[in-house]
Amino acid sequence: MIRAAITSAAPDIAAELARLEALGGGGIASFTGIVRGEDGLAALELEAWPAMAERALGEIAGEAAARWPLLGVTLLHRHGVLEVGERIVFVGTAAAHRAPALEACAFLIDWAKTKAPFWKREHRDDGSRRWIEARHADDAAAARWG
Repeated sequence: MIRAAITSAAPDIAAELARLEALGGGGIASFTGIVRGEDGLAALELEAWPAMAERALGEIAGEAAARWPLLGVTLLHRHGVLEVGERIVFVGTAAAHRAPALEACAFLIDWAKTKAPFWKREHRDDGSRRWIEARHADDAAAARWG
């Protein structure tokens, strides 16, 4: 089961985990990304062409399913203006054992962060806005997966 979507609504993490747990595996791994309120950040705006972004998320989820023996994959990414403390992304994996679930979960967030077509703009407390450039550390994390 692969579930990949772009949404404006926050994911219901309990429901997403329950869906993965119902697949009967012995290992469930998840990651939830949250808007951090540091250095004067008021909100984070994520722009995307939904059809293109959803297709990219589906391809990334499919790649994880091809690399690891997974029972299920969930990759949900938000778009729109998100306030500090709101959920940005949810990644969940289910497998018979913990190792593939954990590895695939790390792969999914690394690749989603660098390969999904989202544009991010910070809204600052002082009213200013600025686009966020790609970060070398994110590219390096994704590169480890080949």
